[in-house]
Amino acid sequence: MISVEAERFKLAEVFTISRGSKTEAAVVTARVTRGGVTGQGEAVPYARYNESIESVIAQIEGLPADITRMDLQEALPSGAARNAVDCALWDLEAKTLGKRVWEMAGWPAPQPEVTCYTLSLDTPERMQAAAARHADRPILKIKLGTADDMARLEAVRRGAPQSKILVDANEGWDVATYLDLAPHLQRLGVVLVEQPLPAGADEGLRGIARPVPICADESCHDRASLEGMAGKYDFINIKLDKTGGLTEALLLRDAAVQQGFGIMVGCMVGSSLAMAPALIVAQGAGFVDLDGPLLLAQDRDAPLRYAEGMVYPPVAELWG
Repeated sequence: MISVEAERFKLAEVFTISRGSKTEAAVVTARVTRGGVTGQGEAVPYARYNESIESVIAQIEGLPADITRMDLQEALPSGAARNAVDCALWDLEAKTLGKRVWEMAGWPAPQPEVTCYTLSLDTPERMQAAAARHADRPILKIKLGTADDMARLEAVRRGAPQSKILVDANEGWDVATYLDLAPHLQRLGVVLVEQPLPAGADEGLRGIARPVPICADESCHDRASLEGMAGKYDFINIKLDKTGGLTEALLLRDAAVQQGFGIMVGCMVGSSLAMAPALIVAQGAGFVDLDGPLLLAQDRDAPLRYAEGMVYPPVAELWG
């Protein structure tokens, strides 16, 4: 049996990017029950990819109850719906066998990873204050993508003089803006820039100087996305809600490494259940951004542990 429901988790504070603001994380939870054992997975529908709570639930409800993880890859396209069910099936298989996911798959046990902490888009003054509150974190990710980005970037650096900075422009720049900002990004200790140009309009990145590495986010969903990315991007951001689950995420990671891309593993704003399988993909990644639960006012039972800038592997009660 496959059951699915919408759940909402209140955020600790308003979260803003260049496309808008939110006060809660709206997620879809899928549960697959067979032989008295239940596996669960969580996905975050994203309007940017023409997804909604309703559309994702409808996709999941249309699946046969006995679908296998391999058949699922053909039954649904990459996206949030497939992610929720794929991760639930991984969880189900591990619980049925009485093993952890990594034991079941023959992988080394996952280790804690340093994760970014995201500062949402705000006035320079408020972003500086937020950076100061989190200045002990090793990496701060800041949301930009507006005409006033230089002031915001300078403010964050003043607030957190020692932290590495990762910039996410959320498709908000053009080539001229990136080239104008690039020397300042380097000067201010920015280590990576995510998706400076809109997906589908990023040819301008090909061959230009990239003193700070550029990471594809909206431009990279699954293995098919890798075609034509060489020369435009240095890293790819793997998110399970884009790949359509852990199965494709692992394949994408291996293919991207073989083609010379660095790996970042990111997330939408969701609960610990959404982050848990992503941490498997994040092992050894160049950058890890699995801070979704840190932005919540409430989380799942048996949540992930976060301490000293690191995220720790899930307990079996949560996932895997």
